[in-house]
Amino acid sequence: MTPFTHHFSRLANVTLHYVTCGEPTNPAVVLIHGYPQTWYEWRDIMPAMAEAGFYVIAPDMRGLGDSSKPLSGYDKKTVAADFRELLAGPLGLSRYAVIGHDWGGPTGFALVAANPEAVTHFALLDVVIPGGPVDIAQDGRRWHHAFHHTPDLPEFLTAGRERAYITWFYRNFSWRADAISEAAIDEFERCYAAPGGMRAGFAYYRAAAQDAQDNKAWFEGGLRLNMPVLALGGEKHEARGRGMEPYECLKPICSAITGEVVPDAGHFLVEDQPDYVAARLIRFLRDGA
Repeated sequence: MTPFTHHFSRLANVTLHYVTCGEPTNPAVVLIHGYPQTWYEWRDIMPAMAEAGFYVIAPDMRGLGDSSKPLSGYDKKTVAADFRELLAGPLGLSRYAVIGHDWGGPTGFALVAANPEAVTHFALLDVVIPGGPVDIAQDGRRWHHAFHHTPDLPEFLTAGRERAYITWFYRNFSWRADAISEAAIDEFERCYAAPGGMRAGFAYYRAAAQDAQDNKAWFEGGLRLNMPVLALGGEKHEARGRGMEPYECLKPICSAITGEVVPDAGHFLVEDQPDYVAARLIRFLRDGA
């Protein structure tokens, strides 16, 4: 198995932890995780992508994982700016593919929208873009969006119960009962139970109104994504899979987009079907469709 290498980079306003896999001379792919996860959500597909000839970079977003936890800056334009600084500075990259799941999707979108000439491919995994044509909260079906947006109360109710709270999502938003193992939950708990971890996670939701305003300006301002785009959604709605929603969200602003449903997968499709997702992403990165 291709080994993981851990790095830390002190940027202007945050210190980012990121993990790489593969040869730095290969085409670069940035994998952006979601909530309540860290770079570790990509653990099962990074080696396959590296062995397929890609240089894989999986950062922890600001506030999450082993990255530092500032009190502000959780709107996705700012989080994407962190990555632009990391990629152009310490990593010295001018071209790369972007793949984002959950909150990593809107963050990836902000990265692409701000710097489209640098992005070779963009993949959106089981999420839609706030301010776009599809409601990210599914008309309230995703109850936790409003709960996480509430000041102070989520922190109070989850203090000392971090593992129980985040595990509810893993078990209810996955199709396979064993998709996210106890060992993986140990790692996620380590990060979210750290001082500021839950606060930072909730901050991603509290910034959604600003995200919607920023993204609406892009959607209505003539933005076109001219690179190949792939939109994947989990098949199982009962496990919160979004189906074709990611495709419907991005279709109006894309020149070349492919939308597909990942079978036997819920929202956590990367871990429900790691082999399938890895193979599909590799084909997309090679063929553009």
